[in-house]
Amino acid sequence: MVITASFNSALRAAAMLLFVVAVAACSRTPNTMPTGVGNLGPGGGAPGSQQEFLVSVGDRVFFTTDSSSLTPEAMATLDKQAAWLNQYQNYRIMIEGHADERGTREYNIALGARRSSMVVNYLVSRGIGANRITSQSFGKERPVAICNDISCWSQNRRAVTVVQ
Repeated sequence: MVITASFNSALRAAAMLLFVVAVAACSRTPNTMPTGVGNLGPGGGAPGSQQEFLVSVGDRVFFTTDSSSLTPEAMATLDKQAAWLNQYQNYRIMIEGHADERGTREYNIALGARRSSMVVNYLVSRGIGANRITSQSFGKERPVAICNDISCWSQNRRAVTVVQ
């Protein structure tokens, strides 16, 4: 019994020592990432990458119920998108218009089209070439959240900028 207890104690001490040494070694290891990975932006994506756009800029804007008007928050996000797209002109984008599950399929397709059109027009007004932009409405067909509640509906009333 005494031997087992002292053995368990020694085993825990050895495991703890090994853990401390591993953590210390990691904190002193120089940055040895492969070429092209070391210049990561603040969100983890390389500058000019689709990942950087998604994480650092934001790929979607939201709308209020039954509206295609841009909110101040939406315009702020679209301003960041326009700045990024003006800097990285090799990308084309698709604007996807979406609606929540309420209303008919036809109505929501039209609403999604109005939303995507508002985003396209805003980005063009900020210097993005119209020839770089396509748009499509999905209406209520591609929800990101599914429930019968405002918390889900508000996530589905959106326009998404897809970098291609």
